[in-house]
Amino acid sequence: MSKIISICNQKGGVGKTTTAVNLSTYLALLGKKVLLVDFDPQANASSSLGVNPQKLEKTIYHGILGFTHPESIIFPSMIFNFHFVPSAPHLAGALVELVNFKNRETFLRNFLIHLRHKYDYIFIDLPPSLSLLALNGLVASDEILIPVQAEYYSLEGIGQLLETINLIKNNLGYNLNILGALLTMYDKREKLSKEIEKNLRENFPYNVFKTVIPKNISLAEAPSFSRPIALYKPDASGARAYEELAREILLIEKSIATNKNFGNFNIKLE
Repeated sequence: MSKIISICNQKGGVGKTTTAVNLSTYLALLGKKVLLVDFDPQANASSSLGVNPQKLEKTIYHGILGFTHPESIIFPSMIFNFHFVPSAPHLAGALVELVNFKNRETFLRNFLIHLRHKYDYIFIDLPPSLSLLALNGLVASDEILIPVQAEYYSLEGIGQLLETINLIKNNLGYNLNILGALLTMYDKREKLSKEIEKNLRENFPYNVFKTVIPKNISLAEAPSFSRPIALYKPDASGARAYEELAREILLIEKSIATNKNFGNFNIKLE
């Protein structure tokens, strides 16, 4: 059965979708079967993988509302063993439509029940907000990966996100773990990047990945060519970083499986 991981940060522009697409790519290249669910109405992950969201007849919106079978909206990527479920702007309508439903926070979770036995990893690319869509993603997940841009504003929203995760655990009874915080858009030449890294590693109460994602023009360019970085510029520093991150996650999973002490990824409620 797969591990379901939401990639979440309420602040936009922190490398959330870039991480979702490229981490999925490298885990697939390392032999894992991976599904990426685009759960953001902006549909950036979908377009970066080569589909035009405006021309899709069925998307994740139709899947969670039961208008189509889950298998009918799974698309192959250009990477073997890496599939994705696309989104489109009409997903924003679900924010209104789900409000009147009982257990409205569980629609994505119920959708993924039909798919999780087919994959090693399922990643959910969430919108940059703490909306009902994000709540669905968090409730559907086993673990949360939090991209943090190397700037001070990125640190401000982390506390609120952790409070939301604690509320989900406390009030809804879902067991969510923090896989780790990932530092993105890091420039080792800048004093600010080093200060943010120091601050994050000293004060974030859970795992902070050893891997950092550099500020890299190739990562920014790749989506315009509808390709993950591994197919666009595999020798770029951003490509090497995401491969390193994929290997680090596999190491964490292996360490947990063999009961080695690799840090505490559980959220402790006060």
